[in-house]
Amino acid sequence: MGAPFAYATLGDEAPVAARAAAPAAARGQAYIETRLLFGTERPDGGPAVTDRQFTAFIDTEVTPRFPNGLTVQEGRAQWRDSHGVVERERSYELTLLYPASEARARDARIERIRDAYEKAFAQDSVARVEERTTADF
Repeated sequence: MGAPFAYATLGDEAPVAARAAAPAAARGQAYIETRLLFGTERPDGGPAVTDRQFTAFIDTEVTPRFPNGLTVQEGRAQWRDSHGVVERERSYELTLLYPASEARARDARIERIRDAYEKAFAQDSVARVEERTTADF
């Protein structure tokens, strides 16, 4: 059997255990996190997109539309193509973070980035993933 216990406090302070269990205050503002997934292999069999080409694409197409910042990560992608073959390639993940209040205005910019990459590098698609989040800078 457990022994009964009690907390005694002076003034308006809550007991230590009660303070520790209280949820933390929400931080940050409402933001949208958009991730774009770029493949590097060309469906038409042309040469793969190089690091230099991708960096130039970021510099010319993305940075002017999102000058406040972005994150690029390199990765490996895989998917099953329309013939049932598992394809693998080097890939890039671009993360954009912007105030939720700007979502409508940013949408057109993001779609231009996707279109530009598909055209420039003969890609079938650029995947887009979005989540609502909070951010504090």
